[in-house]
Amino acid sequence: MLINQVRAHWKILPAVLAFAMITIVINTAVAPASKSMAKFNSKGELKRPVDYREWVYVGTPITPNELNNGKAAFPEFHNVYIDPNSWASYKKTGEFPDGTIIVKELVSVGSKAAVSGNGYFMGDFLGLEATVKSKARFPGEPNNWAYFTFGKQPKLNATAKAFATDKCAACHQASAAQDMVFTQYYPVLRDAKK
Repeated sequence: MLINQVRAHWKILPAVLAFAMITIVINTAVAPASKSMAKFNSKGELKRPVDYREWVYVGTPITPNELNNGKAAFPEFHNVYIDPNSWASYKKTGEFPDGTIIVKELVSVGSKAAVSGNGYFMGDFLGLEATVKSKARFPGEPNNWAYFTFGKQPKLNATAKAFATDKCAACHQASAAQDMVFTQYYPVLRDAKK
């Protein structure tokens, strides 16, 4: 009786393995970025991502006032993150897929001296911004990218409306190295394309 049960299980094993392999192939064949992590409410406002610090960290540029005659347009640190689905696709294709969301966390310049020496060290969180690429949602925007701000700390807004095109897109369109993204300032992104 035990031998008959074992034989019965061995007969279905190839079918089970075939089903498992097909499932794996289908799941890996679907592009990781096919499911956008950008979420919108019924008014078309972007919902503030709450887990972006778990995403892929791209870098932290700063353009301090001291190096810009006291008039830097963006004198704070910008901690930049890309959603993991888009990162996975970008590494494979070298392109930002539709649905990409990139978050920029603004942080003030705190101390300019530390035990390690003089420099620029992070202070307090100031605000949160994001950009989303979506052909369906932003067909009239350059390269389908829209830009958002969730306001300033200590109270960030739960949602954000897209900026007018002239607020951010013109600078990105004129100066970004790739598809409205300043990849020239992020070695993480540049290295991923090699």
